[in-house]
Amino acid sequence: MLIDDVKIKIKAGDGGRGAVAFNKNMLSLGPSGGSGGSGGSIYFEGVSDLNALSQFRYKKEIKAQKGGDGKPQFNDGADVGNLILKIPIGTVVYNLNTNQIFEITKIGEKILAAKGGRGGKGNYKFRSPTNTSPKQFKEGTLGEEFDMRLELKLIADIGFVGLPNVGKSSLLNELTNAKSKVANYPFTTLEPNLGSYYELILADIPGLIKGAFEGKGLGIKFLNHIERTKIIFHFISSESENPSNDYKTVKKELELFNKELIKKPEYLFLTKTDMITLKKLREKLTALKKLNKSIVPISIYDWNSLEKVKKILNKIKKEK
Repeated sequence: MLIDDVKIKIKAGDGGRGAVAFNKNMLSLGPSGGSGGSGGSIYFEGVSDLNALSQFRYKKEIKAQKGGDGKPQFNDGADVGNLILKIPIGTVVYNLNTNQIFEITKIGEKILAAKGGRGGKGNYKFRSPTNTSPKQFKEGTLGEEFDMRLELKLIADIGFVGLPNVGKSSLLNELTNAKSKVANYPFTTLEPNLGSYYELILADIPGLIKGAFEGKGLGIKFLNHIERTKIIFHFISSESENPSNDYKTVKKELELFNKELIKKPEYLFLTKTDMITLKKLREKLTALKKLNKSIVPISIYDWNSLEKVKKILNKIKKEK
């Protein structure tokens, strides 16, 4: 199960407290309490693993380590290491307390999410000519604490869209090493599947239905993933009684969710052409060409049609 939207609470480490101590060595009397160490900060770092958010499925509260307390004989408390939380590239980070929004778009990119507290001063730091035996000290400052929302929006070159059971997963499996589930019933794809065609990342988005933008079917959860794809491959099954209506349905859902989606470059494919007669195929192609002239009929069992898809992908790859 792909975890792509999660809320967590993060708490950076508090600073260590300063110590109150006095030197017991002869001829070296005086304050000797060390200062506290700094608490650990929390960072988010981008990684390629799409399932990285699953670490927060059950663990909702994340705490960094507290700085070490100051010690006698001028020994400062230890500064602790920072806590690095790995999250997938394409994740939008919302700070629900400050309303700040960050985005992780590159592998290895880091953002500071919560700063650790500073260590408090020990009594050695309070000495003066008029205060030779200070007993003052300071507690460490508190580490920052925030409620965060992490939302994964896939960053893919090409997004496969269409109604359920139109052959998107089958084509993805043919073109890449993806092992998407394929079956002859709707909603076999329950989460986005990714495949790599040379340098291109292909994302198979679960099937959309009328009302998807309102949450029907698999709904808005997966419309989010289409926002960042650069190009859309739109699939319509040749087994459909009304392919033109299918095309309009999906386009309308994309537009209602985000008008920018219908401005993306689009390629239209009529799939499963091996399932109908040549006469029916011509009729459906003629109807669809009135909506999109660049339609390509394909079947995963037709080598020549797969070569046409690869030719389009190679063209996109070259332009990239």
